[in-house]
Amino acid sequence: MTLPPKPESRPAKVSLWRYARLFRQDILSAQPARLYRAWMAEFKTPFFRSYLINQPDLIQTVLKTRPDDYPKSDRIGEGLRPLLGNSVFLTNGATWKRQRRIIDPAFEGGRLRETFPAIWDAAEAAAARLAPHDGAPLEVEAQTSHAAADVIFRTLFSIPIEHHMAREVFDEFKTYQRSQPILNIAAFVPLPRWLPRLFRRDTKRSAAKIRRLITALTSERMEAIKAGTAPDDLATKIMTTPDPEDGSTFTTDEMVDQVAIFFLAGHETSASALAWAMYLVATDPDWQDRLAEEAQAIDQCDFAVMGKLRQSRDVFREALRLYPPVPMMVREASCPVTFRDRTVARGAQVVISPWHLHRHERLWDNPDGFDPARWHSENGKKCQREAYLPFSTGARVCPGAGFAMVEGPLILSRILRDYRIEVVGEKPPVPVAHLTVRSKDGILLRFVRR
Repeated sequence: MTLPPKPESRPAKVSLWRYARLFRQDILSAQPARLYRAWMAEFKTPFFRSYLINQPDLIQTVLKTRPDDYPKSDRIGEGLRPLLGNSVFLTNGATWKRQRRIIDPAFEGGRLRETFPAIWDAAEAAAARLAPHDGAPLEVEAQTSHAAADVIFRTLFSIPIEHHMAREVFDEFKTYQRSQPILNIAAFVPLPRWLPRLFRRDTKRSAAKIRRLITALTSERMEAIKAGTAPDDLATKIMTTPDPEDGSTFTTDEMVDQVAIFFLAGHETSASALAWAMYLVATDPDWQDRLAEEAQAIDQCDFAVMGKLRQSRDVFREALRLYPPVPMMVREASCPVTFRDRTVARGAQVVISPWHLHRHERLWDNPDGFDPARWHSENGKKCQREAYLPFSTGARVCPGAGFAMVEGPLILSRILRDYRIEVVGEKPPVPVAHLTVRSKDGILLRFVRR
């Protein structure tokens, strides 16, 4: 069986300038092939050292056992600040802990069950949008982006994407996503804070417009909360939750930062994973038939239906393994440490790459193959515990992970209930990483009504 597409690795040795250029174009193909087998790899630049770690116990140390000793690095965040500001995705220390204390309650307990009707409506709308295109080639990433953004607006602000404000944010974000490379010059050169960053003009313009639109939505919700007319959705929950330590709540400006990352993390990542899941089932008729049969259970808006979509969940989990939306996480060592008999100095960058970890040849059986049944094998269960990080892990685990694992399988199953998905053309899509792992030239699929 043909393996799912995977980018070619770069030559073993390249100059720093060449590496920076490759990295700016795509961080996946900029890496050497040895990272799929290495437990640890060191990279040297004139300004800092970085260490990529794949060894499970080292990852456990960085993300779970001693997370305060490995705060999030500013280097990758340099390219995201025009949009994300001081959001929970970029902060560290006391600021980050306060933000999580306010945000986390919105995603705990029965909130997922309460928001399920909004996710259900978005899935119904996604299937309905395919009806006029029956049998015609479609660029599926555009479809999944639309669906994921619809989920965000329905669950966060109780408005569908057809709402004029939601549509403007969505359209502008598409411009931002394509204009913003994940690498800013400061990722390689440690620039002082006072020195202006070299962002593209269209990147800054798009970020500013998105933030203006989000500010309007947030201010409107603030007024509704004061008037007692706000719906009981995620935005209201977050904006009315006080910090249990000091009693403070988010200001409008703080909430704008958080909504920006909810949109980026919840929309962009879900759209990426869902697009690859659709492509993978299109290339595997057997698994597609299994999911289509299972999807017949989807007949009414009832959270209990999620218990019937086990195979769809396995497929979505496998798509997240092969194409983790966030391919790399960068931490910074706040004190010297020894990893594998190497001294990692204070200030060194510690890189954890779900892309390489999820395909590691010493950890996974059939690492590059599409095999949703792996999650029920001993190897799959072990790797899921030790080497599977699509949502990170530990203190900084994505608070919306549970939402993603409902949204993805539900939308995938809802579409497969009504449509057969077929690949268009013979050339497979090429994975690249900008803000998330997407296809270089899109993914063309055909949706044929059953």
